[in-house]
Amino acid sequence: MNPTRTQLLALCAVGLVVLLTLGVLAGVFGSVSPATDLAPGDDRPDDPATSETIGYVEGYWYDDDLPIDDRDDATIEEAEFESVVYRSMARVEHLRELPFEDSVDVEVISREEFQAEEDDVFGTVTDEQRFQQNVNYEALLMVDRHTEIEDETDALFGDTVGGYYDLTTNEVVVVAEDPDEPETDEVILGHELLHALQDQHFDLTSYDRETIDREAGKNGLIEGDAVWIEEAYGERCGEEWACLEPTDQPQPPGEFNWGLYLILIQPYDDGPDYIESLLTADGWSAVNDAYDEPPTTSSEVIRPGEDRNFTTVEVTDRSEETWQPFEVDEEPATETVGEVGMVSMFAAGSIDGNQPAIIDRESLTGSEGGPVVDLEYDQPYTDGWAGDELAVYVPDDAETSDERLEESAFVWKSEWMSAADAEQFADAYRELLERHGGLPVEDRADTYELEGDFPGTYDIDQAGERVTIVRTPDADDIEAVYDGSWTANETT
Repeated sequence: MNPTRTQLLALCAVGLVVLLTLGVLAGVFGSVSPATDLAPGDDRPDDPATSETIGYVEGYWYDDDLPIDDRDDATIEEAEFESVVYRSMARVEHLRELPFEDSVDVEVISREEFQAEEDDVFGTVTDEQRFQQNVNYEALLMVDRHTEIEDETDALFGDTVGGYYDLTTNEVVVVAEDPDEPETDEVILGHELLHALQDQHFDLTSYDRETIDREAGKNGLIEGDAVWIEEAYGERCGEEWACLEPTDQPQPPGEFNWGLYLILIQPYDDGPDYIESLLTADGWSAVNDAYDEPPTTSSEVIRPGEDRNFTTVEVTDRSEETWQPFEVDEEPATETVGEVGMVSMFAAGSIDGNQPAIIDRESLTGSEGGPVVDLEYDQPYTDGWAGDELAVYVPDDAETSDERLEESAFVWKSEWMSAADAEQFADAYRELLERHGGLPVEDRADTYELEGDFPGTYDIDQAGERVTIVRTPDADDIEAVYDGSWTANETT
């Protein structure tokens, strides 16, 4: 039996097995071509066509037997690989009730080749983008001042990536220890082939990775679809179907950033439930229709089907001449963290014992110990989220990137469904600052001074349904960065 999502997430407690299926950094839009034949049982056509017949690809039906099925391991030779790919494509079609329009090339490369090309796979960032990301994750108290976000990401993926879908070449790439005789995980292959199927029908290249929150929302649809199929595929292996299963699993990375992990894994965890809600409503046609209007927030995936009003939040520039908004591509650098980022911020330390947490492990995972499975992102500290924006500021006289980072500031404004929701979030952020060693600043209410990993002065102002957090190098800079952010809370 191949691993289900729960088993995969259990393995993720010590590694990132589910992130073997990270093939979609992409987007959604387009129309679905209707299938002409579902080919159930004896109703199969005499002369099937790959692009028109569901469950049939290039001479192979989804339930065909292959000579390799009787082997004890998943090692296959190059001449046998094509038949495995075609049958897996047919199985994905059968489960997804959608035909491939074209064949999908599958390339096998060595891990050394993958590591050499890793920057091309995950994309490169400019110095400006890297700086913005570092400040963003400082605001979330996830990546400290002395650590590069790229280093944390590299540690997160480690050496565990086993495959991905390449949007530029429209091919699935399998990463193997021995590319001449690769061990093939057929369920993971099916996941990546599903991304190719999505791309053919919905054009994943149109996906715009605008913010953390929007990316999590759209990935809830895209990865949720792929993981749902992956689970269905795995459930049939060993019972209805003979499947290739590798004998060895990738080794987990030694240490990684649990906050980043929780952000990345959320679409894989909540996405299948989101897909299930669409299937319950109107079958696969509802899922297909969702690609025309995909989720724009992580909240929509965390609570599928729940009707909520969200707000577009904008940080108005109130800085003095000595400070200026930091720009990326000649535009102010802003980010929407969303509910996924806030939950991950409050919960990361519940798994990483070296960091403080507000959401405890039992609330996040359902148990005080054991594997990290069935994560719960619907949390009381953040469930009233309506919108947020985080803007980065730098001093006007900073000349080097190191100076900019040391003297950087941010303004993080969030809107909530009610004043009570806003107060609950503000209180939780204050408590997290205190657990990181933050000390109250004299003569200012709700203002804390931190040293060490996340140095600076943090001011928290709640006014009705709005919370504004300003972080500056010291207390004297607060008004200069965001005039009026704390005066309403000034002690008398």
